[in-house]
Amino acid sequence: MVRILAFAGSARRDSLNKKLARVAAAEARAAGADVTLIDLDDFPIPLYHGDLEAAEGMPGRARELRALFLAHDALLIASPENNKSVSALLKNTIDWLSRDVGDGKGEASGSAPYRGKVAALLAASPGAFGGSQGLPDLRKILSALGVLVIPAQATLAHAHKAFDAQGALIEPRVQASVRAVAAELVQTAGKLRG
Repeated sequence: MVRILAFAGSARRDSLNKKLARVAAAEARAAGADVTLIDLDDFPIPLYHGDLEAAEGMPGRARELRALFLAHDALLIASPENNKSVSALLKNTIDWLSRDVGDGKGEASGSAPYRGKVAALLAASPGAFGGSQGLPDLRKILSALGVLVIPAQATLAHAHKAFDAQGALIEPRVQASVRAVAAELVQTAGKLRG
């Protein structure tokens, strides 16, 4: 069974992208994957600083998150758009996990949490473009780290009006789009696992 790590690149309690990540995680489960849905707010890590890394190594919470990345075959990421790019939280997380932990083991390399992974990208925004302008940067960053990012993606414009009180998507067309992305992620990751 394909193992997928799902999360949003936002720390806000009522984040639209957290809501979208929950919906996408449920669709990936329905497509046959074992999905772990996490909240990056549960893994607080300091802003990346080379001197901090040299003095103390990778922070403990980042090591825990790194272990989760290593234990999964694929990533399902709902990314906020900040100034037409990825959120500071998401970029900082990616940067910390890309550092070599230096333990001399085969998985010490900074690329280990990413190499051979498959990812699907989604975005939600109250704006008219649905967060779509930030996804090319995220696609580029992940691809540079060895992640195969599937072509399909889902964006949700006017997202502040898109969910009901229970966090479900109101519009069937949008639900179908998220379902298609989740299913393609599960299928692609399954093929790559062999």
